[in-house]
Amino acid sequence: MSVAPAETERADTEQRAAPDLPWVTIVWNDPINLMSYVTYVFQTVFGYAKPKAEKLMLDVHHKGKAVVSSGAREAMERDAETLHGYGLWATVSHDS
Repeated sequence: MSVAPAETERADTEQRAAPDLPWVTIVWNDPINLMSYVTYVFQTVFGYAKPKAEKLMLDVHHKGKAVVSSGAREAMERDAETLHGYGLWATVSHDS
């Protein structure tokens, strides 16, 4: 009888851990911000080199969105909130 509860507890632990890995911050295209400004924000907020920031900006522009960061949910929520402060449309999603 003691084996079944141990297996159940292990399954519960695995289920609780799965939602924490990984999360992403997505920036969506908008008709307001200039491409140069979006590049600047990516460099400022994330410290990305200009070529990487430009590539992400072009993904936003041409594909409609780009994943700009990934990690723990709380960190991604902070990233999205920071991007909102710069006037960008950003959301947090569970990476699938």
